[in-house]
Amino acid sequence: MKGEAPGVTVPRRGFLAGTTALLAELAVGNTPARPITLEPGGRLTQGGWVRGRLAPGASALALDGKPVSFAADGAFLIAFDRNAGTSAQLVATFASGKPAAETLTIAPRAWQIEHINVARKPGGVTDEDYLRLRKAELARIGAARSLDSGAQGWRQNFIRPAPGRLSGRFGSQRIYKGEPAAYHSGLDIAGGAGTTYVAPADGVVILAAADKPFSLEGHLLMLDHGMGLNSAFLHGSALLVKEGDRVKQGDPIGRIGATGRATGPHLHWSIKWGSSRLDPLLLLNPSI
Repeated sequence: MKGEAPGVTVPRRGFLAGTTALLAELAVGNTPARPITLEPGGRLTQGGWVRGRLAPGASALALDGKPVSFAADGAFLIAFDRNAGTSAQLVATFASGKPAAETLTIAPRAWQIEHINVARKPGGVTDEDYLRLRKAELARIGAARSLDSGAQGWRQNFIRPAPGRLSGRFGSQRIYKGEPAAYHSGLDIAGGAGTTYVAPADGVVILAAADKPFSLEGHLLMLDHGMGLNSAFLHGSALLVKEGDRVKQGDPIGRIGATGRATGPHLHWSIKWGSSRLDPLLLLNPSI
């Protein structure tokens, strides 16, 4: 056959059969699924997140060596702390024992940093009664975050919990003569005293400090959205739900106030995935 390498013969019938098999393999229905698929719409950046899906047969998933939960359909969510490094390793293990890995590039962000040319003011004398109170409050918060309610809000696109000016951004930080203070862990919304705030996604109420406000957070409300993702709403004047309630996205859950340590009425909304603090703005539509 003209054009063939010497001594090589390709029977026409075999060639056509091979081509047909290749086309069948490339057809959508027969293309082997990727072990790990990252869905569009995520934010691979500090304080960001991404959803994905594992191929059937997955037995384990880990992010930088730490176990990650995933749903029966293989769907999962992972997120990155404000101080996350520039790369992360996502590894899935399958029933065959063969692992699959994805190296993720995490974009750094330029945080709003304010340098103050004065020494940081020392904290006031803290008495033992306050320390006992705060220890009990932190224990309640930790216990709430350890709950797994099975909520499915983590699958949703989040909505803003309240209208109003954004008066404080996630990640901003003050540095006093070289000594950094804690960065701002959430998003502040100055919606006005008494303004109702709503659930940004489906969830279960895992903490509601309705009767007695916490010393720092005031009337604190926390929602579990599932898969280790939870929201906290601080400084409320009133809570409209109780612990154990299941809420749908958009349901009224509280009213904006200035309880706890607050200089004026506003809603402080923070989000955590496991131990990682996330930027609530990155769960909203970019146009918001």
